[in-house]
Amino acid sequence: MLLAELLPLHDRDRFEFNYVYFLPWKDQMVPALLENRANVHCFKASNNIKILTQYRHVISYVKEHGIDVIHAHLPWAGFLARIVHFKTGVPVLYTEHNKQERYHKITYWLNKLSFNYQSAVIAVSEDVASSIYDNLKPSIPVEVIVNGVNTNKFQRNEQRGLSVRKKYNIPEDATVVGTIAVFRFQKRLKEWLQVFSKAAEVNHSLYGVIVGDGPLKNELIEERKRLKLEDKIVMPGLQTNTVDWFSAMDIYMMTSVFEGLPIALLEAMSCQCAILSTNAGGVKEVIHSGNEGLLVNVSDWSLMPELLEQLTADQKAVEKMGENARMRVVESFSLENMVERIEARYLKAVNEK
Repeated sequence: MLLAELLPLHDRDRFEFNYVYFLPWKDQMVPALLENRANVHCFKASNNIKILTQYRHVISYVKEHGIDVIHAHLPWAGFLARIVHFKTGVPVLYTEHNKQERYHKITYWLNKLSFNYQSAVIAVSEDVASSIYDNLKPSIPVEVIVNGVNTNKFQRNEQRGLSVRKKYNIPEDATVVGTIAVFRFQKRLKEWLQVFSKAAEVNHSLYGVIVGDGPLKNELIEERKRLKLEDKIVMPGLQTNTVDWFSAMDIYMMTSVFEGLPIALLEAMSCQCAILSTNAGGVKEVIHSGNEGLLVNVSDWSLMPELLEQLTADQKAVEKMGENARMRVVESFSLENMVERIEARYLKAVNEK
């Protein structure tokens, strides 16, 4: 939803925005984009490979609407944008959200072969930028523009958090550890459940929340059942009122094996959640371990139960880390700064055409 968050902050006197997407079921942000006077069009494709067959339609759209610069996100949209750039000369910017080593071999090699057929690249973290340089040896500019968060929207609201707790029978005085994620293997949510289970053996007032959905949903439900945590961990599915859920959490926990720079982490920090996480990807660029939360190496996730026990034993430390987390995001990860730098890159791409 970050694109929808950014749109109202852009200079609409200087920029007109058109959004194109390809997988019809990925339409969650369409209402918000339309509400903010953007043009939105879906060129329907049934899978990632079929996206590339839509390039002629996209070229026609670009010409018809007088598009001056294309900004692509995610690899397959990036591949198509490079074809359009090659055919039309319209400048293309591509935002890379992930490390190259984590892609499927086909995706990796398509990226490697086509990467320089665009104008410039935005990396969401230094870690992602390093991966680009190490694997792709780009001859085009690569600029790090870190993700931002709407710190006005994402503010802790104790009453809304208490309402969530009441609805799901979580005691007001419980310590709640949570996460918001797509249920994919890289999030290691089965390990998340195992970390929680071990810590809950020591702290009986610990409750958990896993918000989201995804391919591994059934596996996670089974793991929760195996660990006998049905009464301790809430799994409410996809939620749009994420501020309410962050406000119900004391600690935001991630067990990821890899990340770019996760937006949900920044949103949790903006809502004053203390952080317990692996140091995957850009996470280590955001969290100073011991200040906004605690970090462990990706391979050391098994140490997290002990750290979670330590955190839950010291509520004042958790509150202080939450305050520090909010301050860190406000000072360094605002949407306004992100928008300013993206717009400057748009203008530079057009001027260098």
